[in-house]
Amino acid sequence: MAATTSAPTLGNLLERRDLGLRAVTRIPRARRDVELRWVHSSDLPDPAPFLDDGVALLTTGAQLADTDADEYVARLVARGVAALGFGSGVVRAAIPDDLAQACERTGLPLFEVPYRTPFLAVVRAAADAIAAHGFARRAWALAAQRAVSLAALRADPLPAAIAELARQLGAWVGLFDPAGALSIARPAPLAESSGEELSAVARRMLDAGVRAADTVTVGERTFTVQTLGRGGHLRGALAIEGADIDQEARGVVTTVVAMAGFALERAAELTRERGALRAGVLRALLHGDEPLAREIARAAWGRLPREPVRAWSVLGSDDDVLGYLEARAEHAPGAIFFAPADDEIIALTSEGAEPLDPVWERFGAPIGSSRPTGYARLAAAIDEARTARPREGMAEFAPGSADLFRAPGDEQIAAARALLDPLRRHDARGGTSLERNLRVWLDCDAAHDRAATALGIHRHTMRARVTQAAALLDRDLTTFEGRATVWAALRATDA
Repeated sequence: MAATTSAPTLGNLLERRDLGLRAVTRIPRARRDVELRWVHSSDLPDPAPFLDDGVALLTTGAQLADTDADEYVARLVARGVAALGFGSGVVRAAIPDDLAQACERTGLPLFEVPYRTPFLAVVRAAADAIAAHGFARRAWALAAQRAVSLAALRADPLPAAIAELARQLGAWVGLFDPAGALSIARPAPLAESSGEELSAVARRMLDAGVRAADTVTVGERTFTVQTLGRGGHLRGALAIEGADIDQEARGVVTTVVAMAGFALERAAELTRERGALRAGVLRALLHGDEPLAREIARAAWGRLPREPVRAWSVLGSDDDVLGYLEARAEHAPGAIFFAPADDEIIALTSEGAEPLDPVWERFGAPIGSSRPTGYARLAAAIDEARTARPREGMAEFAPGSADLFRAPGDEQIAAARALLDPLRRHDARGGTSLERNLRVWLDCDAAHDRAATALGIHRHTMRARVTQAAALLDRDLTTFEGRATVWAALRATDA
């Protein structure tokens, strides 16, 4: 990750002329460049349990008289010790040959600390370098957070913040939308195969519906992927190339994550605001004013799907589902149109467009789909989708006995409206939703517990609302005839 100074390394320590350290074994460039986390001294026969990865160990060799050099070095290597420094002239005049050979065989860097150089001086030199690096990293983090915050004040805040994060980290950064599609990539898009593989990872994490972070390897590149949003309400995912992100870099990333989360929440609000316009386009299509619907759609978000289209009925109008569909629509213009309609979402897709399986798989929203049709038959197609929609999962319409209850005539519709009028007037006056409660109750086979769970209310409240609706409709809803009559009325008015 980018920083104002490089991390302290074994190579830096060995290059200090004031210490007079001398490399005894061959030390490859890769080992010289590994970050040195600390320097410690010990003459224990087995100091490994008290050490940490990336630590350089100093010893006078006092313990080697009774310790096998190969076993001693093997324990240090297994613990991840970065290097071994031998203080010559203290206990032993020179470095023992068997120790040097064991280090050479295992690749553990071995250097000599001359008699004139106290171990404390080596430790202090490493500590000063580590402290300087830590200060530089904190200063960099403050400057980077400021740069990212200033970038977020531009006209295109999210792309600007992502670009600044990529510049500060010196790494590739990508933002995935709720559908798992790569929407912003800096400094440049990935190769097609790598982008698809990383998108698949993002989709899998988003489908799980919980906040998570993971490190994945795509080709020969490593990425850290983190979901954005609250558990159950994920808005996208952020991917950063590289797996080793220190605390200061994580602080900068957290700043961008917060900004991205806010921007994506705002996008969800805009999706809700567009809902009224989308609903108007759907009404225009259902009333036969296709030219008006196409004109509004073209001006607002692009063309409508080409005929033949398939209608989809998605139970509920959850913001997360709307956000996912909005991302789908932006990713593939003209392939999908959707609009909220009371307690459902109606979607239209062109032939060959991706199905809406993720809506059920990720959000648990039941879906029904119609047969392919033209816009002139859209109302019937939506009716087919509603008829096909199961209580759970997905289903495609197939003609059957349910067709007997479809496409009622004018007299049936008028009778249905008259029957439901007292209930609707009560809802309009009191701001209640008895009709919706009744619909859900009937959809749940008149089971109070299931309906209450679906609506998020107590079962006693559900029972009271059904009783109130029955009184307003003057129907005995404890009988099959009463329930069937109200169900048929609701179906007729839907059409």
